[in-house]
Amino acid sequence: MISSNDFRSGVTIELDGSVWRVVEFLHVKPGKGSAFVRTKLKNVQTGNVVERTFRAGETVPQATIEKRTMQHTYKEADQYVFMDMETFEEAHLRPEQLGDRTKFLKEGMEVNILLWNGQVLEVELPTSVILEVIETDPGVKGDTATGGSKPAIVETGAQVMVPLFISVGERIKVDTRDGSYLGRE
Repeated sequence: MISSNDFRSGVTIELDGSVWRVVEFLHVKPGKGSAFVRTKLKNVQTGNVVERTFRAGETVPQATIEKRTMQHTYKEADQYVFMDMETFEEAHLRPEQLGDRTKFLKEGMEVNILLWNGQVLEVELPTSVILEVIETDPGVKGDTATGGSKPAIVETGAQVMVPLFISVGERIKVDTRDGSYLGRE
């Protein structure tokens, strides 16, 4: 159990049978009446965001989330297979559970998987990943880093905007949070 007075951004709680993460919180002490905590909560499973008010000192169950390091081993039909690095157990995840993270997921990559009551809540990719460019327009002499950008397809199938001088076969560093180009490797 956690008190509403102890809410901080990132704290996970259980409400109505699902897991919610505190996005914003504000302790309010009105001149008349009792204090309360105004929060903005995000459902970890669905992504819905709601605003909810708690009385000061009200207790709610805190969600115990387990974080496991797993390695993406292969893709089987329409499922992604991950192996626990400690127990060597396999977990099969559907593309809907991964969301748009599949754009930067490659075999052999280690990820953090967040579990709640045995259910996969979220897959956390590393903040950056090195990928090979497999398709892009050819570079031309005189193209510079400040001259603009062009689309490139990387080995996972994602499209990344890269500088004009990048050519097919080069390895680039990509930010997995927003898909931006970070540099050559």
